Amino acid sequence: MTKIISKQYLNRKFWKNKTILLTGINGFIGGNLAKILIEYGAKVIGLTNTNKKNKFLEYEKIYSKLKIYNVDIKNYSKIDNILKKNTIDICFHLAAQVDVNVAKNNPFQTFETNIRGTYNLLEILRHHKSIKSIIVASSDKAYGDYNIKDLPYTENHDLRPSFPYDVSKASADMIAKSYSTNIFNLPIIITRFANIYGPGQLNFTALIPDVILNILGYRNFIPRSNGLHTRDFLYVDDVAYLYMCLAYNLFKDKRLSGEIFNAGTDKAYKIKDIIFKLCKISNNSALMNKIKKDFMNKKPSGEILHQSMSYKKLNNYFDWKPTFSMDDGIFTTIKWYKEFLKKYSYKNFL
Repeated sequence: MTKIISKQYLNRKFWKNKTILLTGINGFIGGNLAKILIEYGAKVIGLTNTNKKNKFLEYEKIYSKLKIYNVDIKNYSKIDNILKKNTIDICFHLAAQVDVNVAKNNPFQTFETNIRGTYNLLEILRHHKSIKSIIVASSDKAYGDYNIKDLPYTENHDLRPSFPYDVSKASADMIAKSYSTNIFNLPIIITRFANIYGPGQLNFTALIPDVILNILGYRNFIPRSNGLHTRDFLYVDDVAYLYMCLAYNLFKDKRLSGEIFNAGTDKAYKIKDIIFKLCKISNNSALMNKIKKDFMNKKPSGEILHQSMSYKKLNNYFDWKPTFSMDDGIFTTIKWYKEFLKKYSYKNFL
């Protein structure tokens, strides 16, 4: 493929009245993507496995602008019935069990949601003739554990997962690849992105929201490891617009089907350095000193030690690169949580 340098994916005429299926709309990334798609005039149909009203969608005042179905992604017949009632142009498959600790404690449910949920959806879409573009969210965790000298991950790295969550994402990843072949001819792009953070992440066991709760005085942050793991972080707006870029270009050029794209910043931070950066940006030196002491007696946690992602292929194809620096992203994120938590108790999300 030659480089496709085009900002046409930001053309509102393209998105206006397009019907978008978004699985996992109640999730952090799904909610942010839905918000932007609505702004661009798309008709968004969301699938979620809960009947609880999503506080992010409510807070951002877009709940009434969506059509949401309460259905478990594992329920083939119900999803099939929903799609028979709607003509879908583009699908973003983001639904997943995303908590690595939940996966360790309940691997069966993680495998059911992440693997069965993926082949359920793709098998149904195989018979849905209007579909022109499907984006399947895999994860950097699908690559498994590599030595730090072999990073950042490129799309040519082998998948070698071992932990339950990582295996579930790699399995779904390969299933999606199978459906993109000339046997089934589904138009699919698979994404493997770094850790994502930003406004709307209401899983307060995730690192950045957890630390922000401490910064804002809601509860104490307790490190789960020695902080020496390294991770790459992407701001959620960069991710949402990248999803739109990929979906648009696949819609226009079916030669992209079956492609895999990594996204990150090419930079890995030690977990403890991310925590200290949060403290520094919020001018909380007391918390920084306390957490430094907490790290001293911690052992490495049972997860991948080092991860970072190359975005070279994305840049070669679409001239894409992340636009938010870590400092700007963290500043904006803290500001959002400060306002959000004035309205909603964080205990609602535990």
